[in-house]
Amino acid sequence: MGAATAVCVVFLSGVVVSALGDKHSLYYIYTALSKDLDLPGIYEFTGLGLLDDREIDYYNSKDQVKVPKQDWMKEKLQPDYWDKGTQSRKSKEQWFKVNVDILMQRMRHNQTDLHVLQWRHGCEIDESNGQPTFLKGVSEYGYDGSDFLSFDTETMQWIASVPEALPTKKKWDDVPILNQYTKGYLEKECVDWLTKFLEYEKESLKKPSPPVVHVLVKKSATDLRKLTLTCLATGFYPKDMVVSLRKSRTSLPEHLLTSSGVRPNEDGTYQLRKSMEIQEDETADYDCYVTHRTFEEPITKKLDTVTLELPIHPPEDAELPDRDPPLPKTEEMVDIQRQPKEEV
Repeated sequence: MGAATAVCVVFLSGVVVSALGDKHSLYYIYTALSKDLDLPGIYEFTGLGLLDDREIDYYNSKDQVKVPKQDWMKEKLQPDYWDKGTQSRKSKEQWFKVNVDILMQRMRHNQTDLHVLQWRHGCEIDESNGQPTFLKGVSEYGYDGSDFLSFDTETMQWIASVPEALPTKKKWDDVPILNQYTKGYLEKECVDWLTKFLEYEKESLKKPSPPVVHVLVKKSATDLRKLTLTCLATGFYPKDMVVSLRKSRTSLPEHLLTSSGVRPNEDGTYQLRKSMEIQEDETADYDCYVTHRTFEEPITKKLDTVTLELPIHPPEDAELPDRDPPLPKTEEMVDIQRQPKEEV
């Protein structure tokens, strides 16, 4: 597993493009291994979609079903979308299986070692002017964690990163309509789906969600004679809310508290925590006072006596069309059994 994981991480390290302000991204990533490792969570083929780094759909060669990974994807897209997507991913799985073998032969690699072929494609936009502005499109292939082939949207030509990619470049560049389609998909169709998904996500987030509030304690990291008292509110939307730590029903000044600030959760909701150090025998004097638009009136929460450690941590700073875009040479996918010796 170590070898497979290392290979995947090297290539995919360039995939993560967090939403920053009004910038957004939509990427699809396909990964094929040359053999089944028979390890939990590792499959011969996987395909997934990422919207601003959040997984929105997923497929693997064991289950062979394209499934939604966000509630709004399941709500907004009809069953036939997932049926068509499943068939598309199955075709890609076969395409990748053929081409992993082709590249291993071309690279003179044996069948014993593990090898990985990956493809990622997608687009990025900027909505700072109120309308989506295309920033860039990406369609690139990697083999064993290194760049293999990438598409240049300006010249509408494929760029070979290694000599072994030159036969593929020539074959694909000799089909101008394919390169025109690739450019059109990246600059138009991908952007259309990206903006559509963003709207779906925004609509789902318009539904107010109340916070879950906890008051927790743990031993102070700086003074073992004291406790760190924390008020944690999580799972709320919209983000505007007020959290106060109080002693004897009197709100404590903000400069005495340590605040995480409002941070996003992976599901699009938010969390906020505020902490301070207190004496061990004073826990009964403190409470957490929270106001949010989902509450008819503010709530007061005292210490959770059964929990002594924070169960939730802030996430690291940081998932299509009714059909996936076709792979190059899709006309050859009609009958995979009739494939010539080379496809890529």
